[in-house]
Amino acid sequence: MLGRMSWLLLGVLSAVALGIYDLLKKAAVNGNAVLPVLFLSSLIGGMIWMPAVVLSFTGGVESLPEWMGVDPIGWRGHGLLFLKALIVAASWVSTYFALKHLPISIASPIRSTGPLWTLIGALILYREAPSLTQAAGIGVTLVSFMLLSFVGKGEGIHFSRNGWVGLMVLGTVIGSVSALYDKYLLGHAGFSPSTTQAWFSIYLGVVLLVPAWGWLKRWWPRAEFHWRWSIPFISVFLLCADYAYFSALRDPDSLISVLSSIRRANVLVTVPLGVILFREKRFRAKLPCVLGILAGVWLILS
Repeated sequence: MLGRMSWLLLGVLSAVALGIYDLLKKAAVNGNAVLPVLFLSSLIGGMIWMPAVVLSFTGGVESLPEWMGVDPIGWRGHGLLFLKALIVAASWVSTYFALKHLPISIASPIRSTGPLWTLIGALILYREAPSLTQAAGIGVTLVSFMLLSFVGKGEGIHFSRNGWVGLMVLGTVIGSVSALYDKYLLGHAGFSPSTTQAWFSIYLGVVLLVPAWGWLKRWWPRAEFHWRWSIPFISVFLLCADYAYFSALRDPDSLISVLSSIRRANVLVTVPLGVILFREKRFRAKLPCVLGILAGVWLILS
C-alpha cells in the first residue's frame, strides 16, 4: 500500500508542477515567436543537467546527490533517448503553436484528453488492468475533460473548423506515444529517472536547434521574439514535473494509464489561474467540468 501511494503521490506532484509549467508557457508564447521560446527553454533545461552529466563521467559522481547520478548507457541507450527527444519535439512544436492561439482554459483540457490515447495504448501494449475504482476515476476524468472542451464553443472556438484545435489534438496524440515510450524506458529498459531526464533534456535542445536556426535565418515568415523571464522557469517546472513522473514510472507497480490521467489533472491549476492571469471567459461554465476532474482524481487515488 505504501509503494502504491508513493507513485500516486509523485503523480499528483507532477500534475501541480505541470499546471504551473503550462501557465508559464502561455505567458511566454502569448504574442511572441514560438520557436525561440521552445528552443531557449529546452536549452536551459539541458544546461541544468549538464554539470551532473560531466561529473558522472569524470569520476565526480560521489559529490552528487544520489537522485542526480547519470549512468553510462552506451550507444543503444543514447539512440533510445534521442528518439524520445524527437517524439517530444514533434509534440511540443504542435502544442506550443496551438497554445499561442487558443485560450489556455481550452488548450489545456484538449491536451488533457491524452490519457484516453495513453489508456488505449497501455491496454494493448502493456496489458494493464486498473482496479474498478481507478477505471471509474479515469472515465470520470476523461468525460470531464471532453465536456470542458465543448464549453469552448461558447467562446467561438468550433473544433471541427479550427486548425489550432487540430494541431493541439495532433500534439496530444504524439504526446501519448511519448508517455507509452516512457513506460518502456523507465519500466522495461531500466533507465533511471535522472539518466533519462538528463540526456533527454540535452538531446531535446539539439533537435530543436534546426527549427530555431531556420527561424533565425528567416527561412519562412515569422513573428518577432521578445525575451520574457517566464522562459527559464518553463524549464525549471518541467524538470520538476518530469522527475516526479519518471520516478513514479520506475515503480514496478505503477500504471501508465493512471499516471497519465493524474498528470492531466493539471487543468485544476491552469483553468482557475488562467481565468485570473489571462482574463479568460466563461469560468462558471467550466467550473462543473473542473470539479468533475477533481472527483475523477479522487477516485483514482482512493
